[in-house]
Amino acid sequence: MSVKDCWLLPEGIDESLPVEAARLELARRQLIDLYRCWGYELVMPPFIEYLESLLMGSGDLDLQTFKLTDQLNGRMMGVRADMTLQVARIDAHRLLRNAPTRLCYLGTVLKTRPDNFAGSRSPLQVGVELYGHSGVESDFEVLSMMLETLKLCNIAAPIHIDIGHVGFFRDLSKQAGLDQSQETTLFDMLQRKAQPEIISWLAKLEVNSDVIQALEKLAMLNGGEEVLKEARDLPGFASKTSQGYFDDLGVLSDRIAESYPEVEINYDLAELRGYHYETGIVFAAYCPGEGRELARGGRYDGIGERFGRARAATGFSADLKTLMRLGGFQPQQSSEKIFAPAGDDLELIQQIQQLRKQGSCVVQSLPGQLETASDMGCSTELIKQNDQWVINKIVD
Repeated sequence: MSVKDCWLLPEGIDESLPVEAARLELARRQLIDLYRCWGYELVMPPFIEYLESLLMGSGDLDLQTFKLTDQLNGRMMGVRADMTLQVARIDAHRLLRNAPTRLCYLGTVLKTRPDNFAGSRSPLQVGVELYGHSGVESDFEVLSMMLETLKLCNIAAPIHIDIGHVGFFRDLSKQAGLDQSQETTLFDMLQRKAQPEIISWLAKLEVNSDVIQALEKLAMLNGGEEVLKEARDLPGFASKTSQGYFDDLGVLSDRIAESYPEVEINYDLAELRGYHYETGIVFAAYCPGEGRELARGGRYDGIGERFGRARAATGFSADLKTLMRLGGFQPQQSSEKIFAPAGDDLELIQQIQQLRKQGSCVVQSLPGQLETASDMGCSTELIKQNDQWVINKIVD
């Protein structure tokens, strides 16, 4: 790169200029205050830590993580590409609480490649995690936090919620007797919704016909309440385990409809993007005109096991930059800027200090500065009248 291009940022790495930074900072403050009102405590994990604590066996997360060597001890370190595991480590290894624990976070993550075309590799991840409760009530609370986050960011209605449960695939795979390799192959095909390929692949297995039929239909079980009814009636989903999952989804959707009637609910029983670590209900939020989800979450019981203490867990996360881009959130108009002349007059300095203590924005001119108050974006100025410094409105 030539010297004249040294200002260029790496592809997918962005920065926020004053107006956008003000929006992000105000949204950050209001979101943290929102979460606090629900009992969520703020944590700030480190930007970098040892690699083994950042990864959990998911190939996607491994590929997304920048890696480097700690020069102090030679161990491999990683720059966080996701904060979920970090917060799980804090709950499992640092806080050591037995009661349900509510934590929230907001910080930059770094990815080796963007999640979508022309996307950012440095999202500002915001989210909440609830540990120590395994019922659908905690799933609903976290999903509510996601919807309240979208509401605060003024995301345009209607909001669509996709709900699923990774347990259906796990239960069917167990009934089919699939080994790890076969399960991975089928998982990949389901992710691509490749139904003809799935049907052809399943035909080669010696598996109960009811289970085969359920697995064949799984990729297409996407839609409204009729999807749940259709799936319930399939013999392959007749197990007590799967019927319990249907009950949980029904309770959750009823709670959403009651508390957020404006939200449109969709069911996707083959939603498996978090399959490597999620264990139960999963959900994602969408809005019209945006092909990718705005936020996503789900249950991942036992996530703290690798840190020595497995607990029930559910949470959601989103990219605050994306929410700001899509939403109508605007910071409140700041107080008018007051322009003060240069100089070390004691009364002037005291007046400036007093105004700043009161929350006013005072921009003091620097010696030799040629720009006027208007050039500095100020609508008022401090002038001396009758031996007193007073604020005077600037007349164009």
